[in-house]
Amino acid sequence: MEQLKGIMVSPGIAIGRAYVYAEQKYSIPRYDISADQVIYEAERFLDAVQKAGAEIEALIKETSAAVGDGENSFLNAHLLMLNDPEFHERVNENLKQNKQNVEWILLKVAGEIAAKLDSLTDEYLRERGDDIYDVSQRIISQLLCIQKISLADLDEESIVVAHNLLPSDAVTMNKQKVIGIATDVGGKTSHTAILARSFEIPAVLGLSNITQYVQTGDELIVDGTKGLVIVKPDKREIKKYYNTLAEWHKHELQLLNLNKLPAETRDGKMISLEANIEIPEEVESVIAHGADGIGLYRSEFLFIRPNRFPTEEEQFQAYRSVLESVKGKSVTIRTVDLGGDKVIPGFNGINESNPILGWRAVRFCLSRPDIFKAQLRAMLRSSVYGNLKIMFPMISGIEELESILTLLEETKDELKGRDVPFNNDIPVGIMIEVPSAAFTSDILARQVDFVSIGTNDLIQYTIAVDRENERIAYLYEPFHPAVLRLIKLIVDNCHEKGIPVGMCGEMAGDLNAAVILIGLGLDELSMSPIVIPEIKKIIRSITIAEAEEVVGTIMAMKSFREIDIYMKQWSGKHLDFISY
Repeated sequence: MEQLKGIMVSPGIAIGRAYVYAEQKYSIPRYDISADQVIYEAERFLDAVQKAGAEIEALIKETSAAVGDGENSFLNAHLLMLNDPEFHERVNENLKQNKQNVEWILLKVAGEIAAKLDSLTDEYLRERGDDIYDVSQRIISQLLCIQKISLADLDEESIVVAHNLLPSDAVTMNKQKVIGIATDVGGKTSHTAILARSFEIPAVLGLSNITQYVQTGDELIVDGTKGLVIVKPDKREIKKYYNTLAEWHKHELQLLNLNKLPAETRDGKMISLEANIEIPEEVESVIAHGADGIGLYRSEFLFIRPNRFPTEEEQFQAYRSVLESVKGKSVTIRTVDLGGDKVIPGFNGINESNPILGWRAVRFCLSRPDIFKAQLRAMLRSSVYGNLKIMFPMISGIEELESILTLLEETKDELKGRDVPFNNDIPVGIMIEVPSAAFTSDILARQVDFVSIGTNDLIQYTIAVDRENERIAYLYEPFHPAVLRLIKLIVDNCHEKGIPVGMCGEMAGDLNAAVILIGLGLDELSMSPIVIPEIKKIIRSITIAEAEEVVGTIMAMKSFREIDIYMKQWSGKHLDFISY
């Protein structure tokens, strides 16, 4: 029996036999060509691209019926990558300069793009290297006339074990037969992770070397709740996990009964529970877990292509798709938060020694109104298709906010001048992520319709700890007294102005923090969709008086360790939840 620890990306338990999905290894030829052959190789590339495009279009049509447009919308992004003029230009330029066969050139270009993405600290952007690889492999398979193996052909229940699952592998797999997923690589924002959560398939990624331990037919246990995979478990372990699985199913059924019930405390306080999403594929999970809406739609996914920003039309179609999919529920789209740890490869200008404190988010947008206004126009145009809210990230003071609002009004006037329809009364809000905004939240609240606290950045800026630095990760503490006092200050300041306050950072989905946040007076919590039922259960089991009493107790404590111990003890005594 072997226990392997990885990254929990989709909770649940799977017990079954492994199916080892070996990535196809192509023998890529490498040979020199003459100047006269460059045109021929370029034509071969274009022909393969067209065939790959037809293949993706067929896949979109096939999977739309099976899994819905939400789960396969990344295939549209693959089509855009496939036909990206910058991508074609890089291949053709390399052909002319290096005079080698196009398969080898394509491998080189794709590798360079993927390497740039992999060097970024932002996990979501790093994971997009899989998309580049997926698209390039599809073209290469056409060039070499190789037919890809598909997980759609699985004919018995299996736990899929692989080094990595490409996005197209994940979307085409037989969902009725795949009961669990375990891979060597991958993170929480990979398409495999997103789709596993959407399909509610237990999954553990980032196991490093599970493919070295497992053969097809081996018995496995995938514990997606703990991020654990057990290879060849003994009878006692299997029995224990079957009992745990029964308890899990019972718990899940209880939570499903809450889907149509409001997140309301026992004494009648209503809390809006909304979902954070990265890409449109997650909308299905938002609906399935009873979210009141989308509290944070990160728009960065549209900007991941090297050397080219998305057009206004591409953004409009993406925003419209999400707004229509949630059928009238509110969708809060955050304007693009580039810079910092979200560097776009190939874009000159975002290269700083201290990017976290540099040219990022609204600072970038204010200096590039051409890019920013294109996004605002796309958002405004999409507003007629649903209940849209616009949120600006990383506001540090009133000057930035007023400048942003001026650009928004200018954009509205431009659309009015062209008779383009949009909702003129879209609620506008800000994310409070830096201490300066927290301390001036009473001033900022006068200019907006709502406020959302972005705890991921607020914590790192307040405690001066880089959340990506493993050596000081232990200092990154949501329960630090300074963080809790800042949250209380923001809530009190905004409520005095009649402005609702939400939270969209990871802290909002922390089960141990839920009671504290309710006691602090938060009106809305936005989190990963899969956590919503559990948070709702907690809210429905407490009173405001109980939550406020907890807050009163912890606010008198001097350290995050003391608060953490107290909350775990309090939760263990008063609440019943399965920790994610």
